[in-house]
Amino acid sequence: MKKSSLWLGALGALVILLTAAEAKVLINAAGATFPYPIYGKWFDEFGKTNPDAQINYQSIGSGGGIRQFTEGTVDFGASDMPMTDEQIGKVKNKPLHFPSVLGGLVPTYNIPGVTQELKFTPEALAGIYLGKIKKWNDPELQKANAGAKLPDNEIVVVHRSDGSGTTFVWTDYLSKVSPEWKSKVGANTSVSWPAGLGGKGNEGVAGIVKQTPNSIGYVELIYALSNKMAYGFVRNSAGTYLKADLDSVTEAAASTAKTMPNDFRVSITNAPGTKAYPISSFTWLLIPSKIDDPAKKKAIVTFLHWMLTDGQKYAGALGYAPLPKDVVAKEEKQIALIK
Repeated sequence: MKKSSLWLGALGALVILLTAAEAKVLINAAGATFPYPIYGKWFDEFGKTNPDAQINYQSIGSGGGIRQFTEGTVDFGASDMPMTDEQIGKVKNKPLHFPSVLGGLVPTYNIPGVTQELKFTPEALAGIYLGKIKKWNDPELQKANAGAKLPDNEIVVVHRSDGSGTTFVWTDYLSKVSPEWKSKVGANTSVSWPAGLGGKGNEGVAGIVKQTPNSIGYVELIYALSNKMAYGFVRNSAGTYLKADLDSVTEAAASTAKTMPNDFRVSITNAPGTKAYPISSFTWLLIPSKIDDPAKKKAIVTFLHWMLTDGQKYAGALGYAPLPKDVVAKEEKQIALIK
């Protein structure tokens, strides 16, 4: 074979490779840390069946995701709390909220000598975080834990030091069950804590709780499960004490599906129903309502359909609760609003 033929063949192969590289759609996203494990899995699996699209995700927190989405430096964002009307008003293309999976927050504790799984009333959790319930043998804790030998020791309260969607969910719950919390502290990604020590991220809170006797903190269910941390039952709005699991978190969403607003900006903390875990929440993808790049629009729309069908099958194995069927059906209709 002549050298010119070899050269032409190599050139042709290079052109094909360059063309294929140019055809690949690169999509950048950023936001919540809580769903990062499943988002990483999803984007990897989606890429296997859709090799022309690549989704890069930065786990920078809900606040960072909303900020970068608002500034237009990412193609879509992700958040553990829905955007407010004020935040939406700052975005060029109105965002569409797509719930992706569900999670729950649990009260985790470290009390030397106490092996019984503890039960927490809403009043107890609010009182502890308000700094009003100061000892483990407080009557409010004792009445829910008959038989448990709770010590006469000071409670060490642990909370997040960084702004996070996790803190929003926790404080949103406390605001619903405690008028005093609502008026004095409120719900937000960062609040002025009445008591306690701050830890950065789930790992920071967990680290302090593990190292500090008589402490209590809040972490996401998947984090407690993966790190084999003790966590308690919480009394829900129906008066039932539940220990968070995937079924009870999904039930919290299912019980509110019929009254869910069309834009999916909803809080499901303290949801109705005997089987609904009270500190549950969606986590959302923030998708622009108008995507100018047709290739990116096609890739994102294809991914959303995949997420709501095949993607949900990966949720349980990674410690997340899948979306109820009624919510999936509503979201499928919303995809058509992307222009």
